Amino acid sequence: MLKHYQHFLTLQFAVDQINKDPHLLPNITLGYQLLNNLHSNKVAVENSLTYLSGKCLTIPNYSCDRQHKSVAVIGGMSSALSMSMATILGLYKVPQITYGPFDPVLVDKVQYPYVYQMGSKESTLHLAVVQLMLHFGWTWIGLLFSDNPRGQQFFLDLEEAMVMHSMCLAFKEKIPENFNEEDREDHLIFPKVIESSSKVVFIYGNTYSLLKFSIFMTQYILYGKILVTTISWDISAPRNSKIMSHLHGTIIFSQAKREIPGFKDFLRSINSTVNSEDIFLKTFWEVVFHCRISEESPVKMVYSLCPEGLSLADVPTHDLDTIIMTLSSNIYNAVYLLAHAIHQMLQMEIKETLELGVHPLLSWKLHYYLKCVNPVPGANDEVCGDESRIMAETYDVLNLQFFPGSFETLVKVGEVSPFNKGIIINEEDIDWPGDFPQTPISICSVSCGPGFKKIIREREPICCFDCTLCSDREISNQTDAQKCLQCPEDQHPSKERDRCLPKTITYLAYEEPLGMALASAALCFSLLTALVLGVFVKHRDTPIVKANNRSLSYTLLISLTLCFLCSLLFIGLPTQATCLLRQISFAVVFTLAIASILAKTLTVVLAFAATKPGSGLRKWLGSTTSYFLICICTLIQMSLCGIWLGTHAPFLERDIHSEASLIVIQCNEGSLFFFYSVLGYMGFLALVSFMMAFLARKLPDTFNEAKYLTFAMLVFCSVWISFLPTYQSTKGKAMVAMEVLSILLSSAGILTCFFAPKCYVILLRSDRNTLEILKNKVSL
Repeated sequence: MLKHYQHFLTLQFAVDQINKDPHLLPNITLGYQLLNNLHSNKVAVENSLTYLSGKCLTIPNYSCDRQHKSVAVIGGMSSALSMSMATILGLYKVPQITYGPFDPVLVDKVQYPYVYQMGSKESTLHLAVVQLMLHFGWTWIGLLFSDNPRGQQFFLDLEEAMVMHSMCLAFKEKIPENFNEEDREDHLIFPKVIESSSKVVFIYGNTYSLLKFSIFMTQYILYGKILVTTISWDISAPRNSKIMSHLHGTIIFSQAKREIPGFKDFLRSINSTVNSEDIFLKTFWEVVFHCRISEESPVKMVYSLCPEGLSLADVPTHDLDTIIMTLSSNIYNAVYLLAHAIHQMLQMEIKETLELGVHPLLSWKLHYYLKCVNPVPGANDEVCGDESRIMAETYDVLNLQFFPGSFETLVKVGEVSPFNKGIIINEEDIDWPGDFPQTPISICSVSCGPGFKKIIREREPICCFDCTLCSDREISNQTDAQKCLQCPEDQHPSKERDRCLPKTITYLAYEEPLGMALASAALCFSLLTALVLGVFVKHRDTPIVKANNRSLSYTLLISLTLCFLCSLLFIGLPTQATCLLRQISFAVVFTLAIASILAKTLTVVLAFAATKPGSGLRKWLGSTTSYFLICICTLIQMSLCGIWLGTHAPFLERDIHSEASLIVIQCNEGSLFFFYSVLGYMGFLALVSFMMAFLARKLPDTFNEAKYLTFAMLVFCSVWISFLPTYQSTKGKAMVAMEVLSILLSSAGILTCFFAPKCYVILLRSDRNTLEILKNKVSL
């Protein structure tokens, strides 16, 4: 009674308004006849025959009433009832206006040519559902829909919209209208719902297609689930307080309510005294006020008599809200649709002075005028039969709230406009089920944050995925990224891989500790070498300096000084000039040093070999031979460097690949072949020098420098042999630092191993730096 009494009240209110309107159907009074279908298709057919034949025997093509029948029929509440009625009424071309949910089956004008639907097509309901799901972040949804064409079409539309927004169905089940709990497949629907990981279940259908399902639903308690449905399904139809308590928090979509001017005042004016002829009012009074109207009431054993003067103004707020909130304007629109159609028809045929109820063709003539009229004054939606009359549907979002005392209410918590993609949700007004202390979360996989990308699991919906960290050179700056983005070459990913940061320009600078240490070492060693040279020049006439060609010692010390200083070309911001000079100067100066050592070693060997009687090697002992050898060795290296510069000269470059977060300003050798050729040539000279010094190490100590040269060249070769693999494995400024360090170590090794013993004798043991001691050792 609470749910359907509104239909009669709406009809009564609309008819009263039209009868009082002097401009609509003037001098004509509308009346109505009520027939109750009792939600039965069979009764609907019987009532259709009663409408045609009158209240006596229902005989087709025969009317026993003297009074003409009504010109049109408004009904029924469901598609099934409407189809049953249309089977009979359509034969007589009686206009039938349905006020239940829109059904695409009834659009078929071949089968149902005289049926007009007032219900909204809900053509954008699936979009409204998706918008709501996206608002709450629900991407893992369960779907139950009625097994009929309307339900199937909604499923297809919803699935398509969900795919477009990367949403997934955890499960989908059809609910047959003849739901049978004893049927194995029907019985398994609820276990599937309960076992699903989805927290949100959308149920689509109307009260009649889901009636048996609703009754069977009372046997289950859906813990940890939030239901979302439409107003078309009256979930409180079973009137079971137990199930209602478990449905607390359900979200319901409803067509945006259109306020009917004066309707609330009309409701509140109704009372049992003024409306004593209302046969429904007595029952409604007893249900709402829990009392009985008279002693003859069948509920007298339960309730006491109702107090006098009660009106709908005294109805508890929650009950009155339920009546108004669930009241559809379809009946109101249907009454006005008929009134305007009759009004237009009478205006067109006024010349024939038609009398209402007399013309036998009045009903079928109405079809022409029912095609397109605006039934409600001030309404924006123009009703044109079954055409697309609602271009921009808006849906109210309601929240079912059940309170102690076995009463429920629908609270409007938001509004969705699919065409405008607008959604307003007042979450503070939503009362979620007790299983959810806050807004429910319904997802298959936790979202991948920035820095990660989604990897869809095999044979699972796209909502089920794993998160993988982006690679070294990639980022993702949004949630649930499908793929990672490559950073520009001059940028690098942050540690979190969620944004690109500018790369830092770097080189082996004087200001940094490593550059400062290497530069200081180079200057100190070059100064030390210069001091040693000064010592040798100052003591140039002493035996230890004069022994074994002192001019070669000067040449070697000068070349070592230049070796230390050339390492400074590798430190600091590289330029094109330094790139051309650094490797060439290093190669030439080091070749000069090694050639000097080779000349010294050769001088030692020739000096002892020439002491043999009749030896012809005396002529090669002069300084001319040594300098000739140095010049030849150096010229060969200079020729290699000249070819290198002429063909593949070194150049300045920005290395953006060696280190992820740095741009290294460095010199590119231009040709690795020439670079290693130059090193190889120096290595060859060093190896020859080492072998000759090693063979001459057992010659007498006084004149023998070969032992010191052996150690010096051993250090030199060890450093550069270690340099090659290390140079290949390092990148950026570390590679430059490694080359500078090798230059310093190899040069320092020659300086220390060869000249340190001589400086020790010159500076600290001058008593041993005499000609007599040398002669005594020779005689020994």
